[in-house]
Amino acid sequence: MEVSAKITIFALRKARNENFGIMIKRNVKAMKNPFLMYGYEGPEYFCDRLQETELITSALLSGRNITLIAPRRMGKTGLIKNVFHRLHSQYADAVCIYFDIFSTNSAYEFTQLFGARVIEEALTRSEHFLQEAATLFRSCKPAVSTNGMTGELTVRLDFAHTQTEQSLDEVFGYLKQNGRHFFIAIDEFQQITAYREKGFEALLRSYMQFLPNVHFVFSGSIRHLISDMFLSAKRPFYQSTQLVNLGPIGLSAYQDFASGFFGSSGGRLEREVFEWIYNRYEGHTWYVQAVLNRLYERYMSVTQTEQARRVILEIVNENTPYYEHLRRLITDKQAALLKAVAREGKVKAPTGSAFLSKYRLGAASSVSGMLTALTDKELLYADEAGYSVYDRFLGEWLAWQD
Repeated sequence: MEVSAKITIFALRKARNENFGIMIKRNVKAMKNPFLMYGYEGPEYFCDRLQETELITSALLSGRNITLIAPRRMGKTGLIKNVFHRLHSQYADAVCIYFDIFSTNSAYEFTQLFGARVIEEALTRSEHFLQEAATLFRSCKPAVSTNGMTGELTVRLDFAHTQTEQSLDEVFGYLKQNGRHFFIAIDEFQQITAYREKGFEALLRSYMQFLPNVHFVFSGSIRHLISDMFLSAKRPFYQSTQLVNLGPIGLSAYQDFASGFFGSSGGRLEREVFEWIYNRYEGHTWYVQAVLNRLYERYMSVTQTEQARRVILEIVNENTPYYEHLRRLITDKQAALLKAVAREGKVKAPTGSAFLSKYRLGAASSVSGMLTALTDKELLYADEAGYSVYDRFLGEWLAWQD
């Protein structure tokens, strides 16, 4: 792999020896509430993931692309941005681009979003880019505007649907000829399998495999779809990346992180209470953060699980109208199955006779079809440990229903 003088494996190893992994001193006054629900505000508000950050950074700098797999709200986006923060802070030549394609429905929309993010980054780095764009992008014309409130540049690409492939070719051509080292994260990458255009997956692969200066992180939350894309010999991206399965943050590291913020504010968080929260949600990052966020807002010190129960009840009650709406979108039998899984927490054998008879769910063949439907709707999540309700707070609400 050719790299610039500043982006080298030697530099990465040097960073390890300088103990980069130690979290910098927290400045809790910078944020009213340090338990972030969304976004990334720097490493002091980012818990642990030292090994994952090291692994992904090292792989990218060694020329290996990454596939990052985890359920929604486990912390994929935060981890990616933590890796990018590390690259930006140590390597001046690193160009890091993140975009989420969950809302896209076609190759045209993908190309619009992808091209806009690349051009936004280019504009911040080259005062002559707009003049260059006329020759670089012939089919897609960048329309640039400025946000009056923030001053940030916003780019929109204008091109005809019939020119999608040509426009995509121009975007990739720009990346290749630019010469800088690009690190591009495409979140919810499995979404391209739902595009109406046939062959788009193969088209992307044909471009991406010939970009020695561009390295990718493909992240996804629908395990069977994203895994099949990279593990099936019949698919274009077969064995083209290093797979990283993201699990929960370790209990001890998370407890130290959370207690540190309460302690820095003159209070405390009892270990027993934190463990109760962590175990209740199996360490699922967003849900643990949601409870900690409310506790930090409400109490100086958290010494009893009853305090955590109260904020959980508050969160679930706030979302009840949304949960009632979801309930109306599924059949009564599907709702009965979903409620049964919620009450069990985790179901290893949902078509087994013991589970079926306990909740009077009917025939195994019928339940099997409902499992597929509820998983496709992302109401259930399946992994090696079994089935669980995807939204943990929805699971709480269901379990409380008569």
